[in-house]
Amino acid sequence: MSEETTPATPATPAAPAAPAAGSSTRLSRLRNWLSLSGMVLALAAFFAFLMLFGMDFFAAHANPYMGILAYVVAPMFLIAGLLITLVGYILENRRVRKGLADDDSHLILHVNLARKRDRRLLVGFVGGSLGFLFLTALGSYQTYHMTETNSFCGKTCHTSMDPQFRAYEHSAHARVACVSCHVGPGAAAYIRTKISGVRQLYHTVAGDFNRPIRLHNVNQRPAQETCQSCHWSQKHTGDLQKTYKHFLADETNTPFTVAMILKVGGSDPIRGPVAGIHSHMNVANTIEFIALDDDRLNIPWVRVTDINNKVTEYRTAEFKDDPAKHPIRRMDCMDCHNRPSHKFMTPNAAVDQSMAFGRIDPGIPWAKAKVVKALTGKIGAEGGPTVTYRTREDAESKIEQYLRQEFPDNEPRIDALIAEAKAIYKINFFPEMKADWRVHPDHIGHKDTPGCFRCHDGKHLASDGKSSIKGSDCNACHLIVAQGAGKDLEKINPQGTAFFHIDSENSDPTCAECHNGQTQE
Repeated sequence: MSEETTPATPATPAAPAAPAAGSSTRLSRLRNWLSLSGMVLALAAFFAFLMLFGMDFFAAHANPYMGILAYVVAPMFLIAGLLITLVGYILENRRVRKGLADDDSHLILHVNLARKRDRRLLVGFVGGSLGFLFLTALGSYQTYHMTETNSFCGKTCHTSMDPQFRAYEHSAHARVACVSCHVGPGAAAYIRTKISGVRQLYHTVAGDFNRPIRLHNVNQRPAQETCQSCHWSQKHTGDLQKTYKHFLADETNTPFTVAMILKVGGSDPIRGPVAGIHSHMNVANTIEFIALDDDRLNIPWVRVTDINNKVTEYRTAEFKDDPAKHPIRRMDCMDCHNRPSHKFMTPNAAVDQSMAFGRIDPGIPWAKAKVVKALTGKIGAEGGPTVTYRTREDAESKIEQYLRQEFPDNEPRIDALIAEAKAIYKINFFPEMKADWRVHPDHIGHKDTPGCFRCHDGKHLASDGKSSIKGSDCNACHLIVAQGAGKDLEKINPQGTAFFHIDSENSDPTCAECHNGQTQE
């Protein structure tokens, strides 16, 4: 009998192994408090970025500091949130590999809504997250408006621009927002501002900016984009009366006042004659020039195109170059009004103003001379080197020490003189930034800087070699109607009188050769 065999039963395929508990998905390892906190921070930063970007994009005017908040600060928090999330993930992944998390119930974060404690924790976490998002939105909004304030520009962000900010606070534009002039309209200006803002932030943090900070004229926008958004270039101003009060650097502080009529005029033939100082504006006339330095003090070549399209070129005898080899700039308001909001007064002018306003008593013998010497550091031995002030505190200490020595009387008017000398220094002198009137000259007028006589010096001759630029005489732009002191000021001559120098016959119009802002008058 043969052995009966039973047919083999086909083997049942083995069920696939269940994934290890706790590692079914890698995303589950983000379920920890640290990673979720990082996610909330990243979400808040991204929300802040969208809000700041939208506020800046749809704002009536551009805000240069919004670029720092939207494109630097918000992304930094976003990256920080993502890093925190990653750290939480890495820590949880290590727990899984070490077998400390056998299943999902052992993860750091495991919420069971059936438990009252877990429900409270979840409500607290969600409420805290929503509150954090609300505070982010509120903080972004408040920060946006804070960055538009002038104090933020000068005191918080541009600390290296402290000289410019202090001068601005005492200027005619002290109530005009910084961004109104320093940010241009349009998308191109918007992008330039953002890039420039990030670059300036880097240099401010690194501390590798120049001292003093100078304006790069190649990047300066024309006045048509700034000044003329408020000022009307077509206006015919006509004549303006101006009185300048000076005091001589002698024992009695002799007053010397010059009263004059400035021929401001205008440049729009529709609204008045094209004449006077404002005939330089590009309405009826077009004036172009070449400057050989950044401060535009050396101008050897000028081209004038009048209302009839007549072109006349003027040049100094020393300038032999082809004008095409040099950048030619079209003249605008900023070529004369170059310090409209950031003017640093000369020592002479600042002391004259303080004495005229009564903040320094003109009855104090030698007050003008001594205060100017203190401001300029000429407090050493007679004929010796000038003392260099290293810091503002050092300057104020030495100024007071010198003036106390020169005016030993202990009386209120001496205290007022010393206090005013310190105040003048604080506004106009910045030793840490090496900034004062010498490195930032003001081109208005021609007393302490070449100013008008950069072109109107009689040395810029036309191609005929005979005619020069008009206005190289005192009465071309102004009429002196009275000068001197006392009864001399009562001798008003509406037709104008010749200027006379107080202590000599020298009436050379190149005043700045002697009056450099600190020479004793």
